[in-house]
Amino acid sequence: MTIDIAPFTPVWSEEFDAPIAWGSTWVGDRSSTYRYCDHNPDDDKLDWLDPGCVTVAGGVATFTATPAGRTLENGRQAWRTGLLTTEYSAEDFRVRTGDYVETRVRLPSAAGAWPALWTWKDGGSEVDSFEYHPDNPNLLELSNHVTFSSAYHTDADAIAPGRWVTIGTRYGERSVEWYVNGTCVCSDGTGVGADWSAYLILNLSVCAGRYHPAPCDPAPMTFAVDHLRVYREAARW
Repeated sequence: MTIDIAPFTPVWSEEFDAPIAWGSTWVGDRSSTYRYCDHNPDDDKLDWLDPGCVTVAGGVATFTATPAGRTLENGRQAWRTGLLTTEYSAEDFRVRTGDYVETRVRLPSAAGAWPALWTWKDGGSEVDSFEYHPDNPNLLELSNHVTFSSAYHTDADAIAPGRWVTIGTRYGERSVEWYVNGTCVCSDGTGVGADWSAYLILNLSVCAGRYHPAPCDPAPMTFAVDHLRVYREAARW
């Protein structure tokens, strides 16, 4: 099954064809998902947020992670890295039940890289359009934490380090659907409910090594994004 955009209307997009609109569209120095707002010793992460780690050129946003020269509360060395969230922004944009979100990304190859597109609000409302780890080079992790469903999607032809791939998610009331290059690869049959909404988060985390390998050297790691678009069903306007 392929996605049919006809019933949807574009309602929001980031094409990365201009400098990041910090404060108005995006926030990059804090997230309520992180215990200390700008850094997080939890969840197997070494992240220390720095808006300077997200740069735009040629219609592409590049997220770069480098050793931070800081120490997390658990004694581990932090990595400066980039995150974009609509939470705390003046625009305050949220996706909601029925929306379809799509992004085109170039997957990283460095050990420890952990890119993702996901949602968050009020300590939850998390749906992961994807998580990726280069130690599983042909696999995407797809999760709906609202109703606790998850799946792995493996495709060596579409998913690999350094490869561009388009990933979409429809936040259905009764079923969340995930799409890779326009084709539905998973439908969870549980959905997010009728009144769900959440902020978008697009980021490059750095693994601490508990579930996936930590960085093996201090070389910078990168993750690239071509666009992020949201479509809404006309019936829900």
